[in-house]
Amino acid sequence: MGMPQTPVTLTPEQVSELNEKLATTRHDINNNLSLIVAAVELIRRKPELTPRMVESISQQPDKIIAQMRAFSAEFEQMLEARKQKSQATRDSDLSAADLKALVT
Repeated sequence: MGMPQTPVTLTPEQVSELNEKLATTRHDINNNLSLIVAAVELIRRKPELTPRMVESISQQPDKIIAQMRAFSAEFEQMLEARKQKSQATRDSDLSAADLKALVT
């Protein structure tokens, strides 16, 4: 979808929902990064755990990417829904104006 070509207005509820989703995504990514840091520390202290820790570390980037994609998709859906609602409102406003012109 990319950036909207026209301004998009979000309601306070939508901004709140977006902030909640962003906080959740940030928390989840932080957890993935913490697992990487912890695994590296374990490898330093107990090199014999390297094979198991490498497996754990190697899974984290895919999880982070999946979380970012999910957030991005939800964000784009929210913008698209808002854009469609705004367009429908403008269309109905035009229809009302057209009706008014016909009556007068």
